[in-house]
Amino acid sequence: MGVGDWLRSWPVYRQLTGADRLGRGSAAQSARSHSLMPRTASADRVVHSVCPFCAVGCAQKVYVSGERVVQVEGNPDSPISRGRLCPKGSASKQLVTGPQRQEKVLYRAPYATEWQELDLPSAMEMVAERVLDARRRGWQDADEHGNPLRRTMGLASLGGATLDNEENFLIKKLFTALGAIQIENQARI
Repeated sequence: MGVGDWLRSWPVYRQLTGADRLGRGSAAQSARSHSLMPRTASADRVVHSVCPFCAVGCAQKVYVSGERVVQVEGNPDSPISRGRLCPKGSASKQLVTGPQRQEKVLYRAPYATEWQELDLPSAMEMVAERVLDARRRGWQDADEHGNPLRRTMGLASLGGATLDNEENFLIKKLFTALGAIQIENQARI
């Protein structure tokens, strides 16, 4: 690199000779910072979510690229947090991308003493089978006088305080469709 090239690469020279007289834009920008792109630029889609840490329910924008989370930011449209996240919420990307994340389900069969690893699809199928079995075993079609009940006493739902109104509505709809009558939310108790 010659003296002329070195001088032209100097931010003060670019500030004095260019259009950026205050040195707040391109004059102060290095070649490295000029080539940087925001982490959100590579995202295929944005998924709206709620921070999982506390009961406040701050809204998040989760940026996804190739089915991998690339960035998590606060949602400025949220009336709760107005786009701000606490330190835990700001670091929630680590929950899904960190090396400590478990990718298999641990299952201990009834009366077993050892845990076994299951893949997620097998575990989800097992949960669905057990929900339907509990519904069937607890089903009450009519009472002792023949009055129709069409309900199950084998299922109940207890929601958490971090669930928003839409999620609570969907949970209520799901459990009502299954025939459950014991549907509650922890925030109401």
